[in-house]
Amino acid sequence: MRSISDTIARLRKLSPSTLQAAGRSNNLTSVDDCGTNPGALRAMLHVPPGLSPQAPLVVVLHGCTQTAATYDNGSGWSELAERFGFAVLFPEQQRANNPNLCFNWFSPDDVRRGSGEVESIREMIVDTVKRHELNPARVFVTGLSAGGAMASAMLACHPELFAGGAIIAGLPFGSARGVTEALERMRGRGHDRASLGERVRAASPHCGPWPAVSVWHGNSDATVDAVNAAMIVDQWRELHGVDEPDTTERVAGNVHRIWRDAAGRAVIEEYLVAGMGHGTPLATHGDEACGSPGAHMLDAGISSTYRIAAAWGIVPAVAPPRPVKAFVAAPASPVRQDVAATINDSLRAAGLIKP
Repeated sequence: MRSISDTIARLRKLSPSTLQAAGRSNNLTSVDDCGTNPGALRAMLHVPPGLSPQAPLVVVLHGCTQTAATYDNGSGWSELAERFGFAVLFPEQQRANNPNLCFNWFSPDDVRRGSGEVESIREMIVDTVKRHELNPARVFVTGLSAGGAMASAMLACHPELFAGGAIIAGLPFGSARGVTEALERMRGRGHDRASLGERVRAASPHCGPWPAVSVWHGNSDATVDAVNAAMIVDQWRELHGVDEPDTTERVAGNVHRIWRDAAGRAVIEEYLVAGMGHGTPLATHGDEACGSPGAHMLDAGISSTYRIAAAWGIVPAVAPPRPVKAFVAAPASPVRQDVAATINDSLRAAGLIKP
């Protein structure tokens, strides 16, 4: 008869990835052949079944140490897509490009139009829109931290692709060239404020309207200083030709400012989240709630995912009551079956359950 210690030792041999897969679903599907992919990124996609033609597309860029699946699980973007009818594309960084899985927002070759990671993401967007008959006029991009800085790069290098963007705990475009400068800018040091708008204008031949931009940052962020949020706002104020905010209010205890253009369109908004550190702000209760708290996915009592989507007009401005789902036991996945079988075999061998 095996001892209980032998049983525990056997269970510990189950890999962490196996246990995680047993406890978490993954809505994303890998997509191949999106183009030349010079940045060597991976494309992950969620298209809800029966999605209507000309539906919107949201491009989501994860932060350092994260994958597409972990960021989706935390932020709830595919959950929201299922509920309100849009597609979600997750470009995913690979360790061969960056050992910490950061998008290389500080590498000149990766944030230049037609080159590197920016070009890979553009190819993924164009392919996804065409393949799934999505609306090219309703494409949006968002990202956290390094993903937020890469969202800044996408908006600068390809403004013609996007109706709007959202930058969470990110940095302004063109703020660093190399790792040393990147670390300094993250601390809020050494920024050149003189040419913020000009850097974006020089990044593409664009001469049309600029995308609307939403900026989110925790005022207690010790990883990317909140001065970067102010500089992103300044960068896009210059491009949109707006000065003072038209609206300043408190939303769930957080400062929310809105800038409108001459036509009254909200072109920039900023949320400064009170007491929040480095991460994506989530709400775990209420009708806006989606996603799950975790590393850099922070329960702040306000859902950035829902409110960003609402600012883009792809979900209702006021969240409707969340549907109550009837519980239906799903068939066990092969991974869950393997885990359960291992546990049962071990307990049976230890004499803790009957044969």
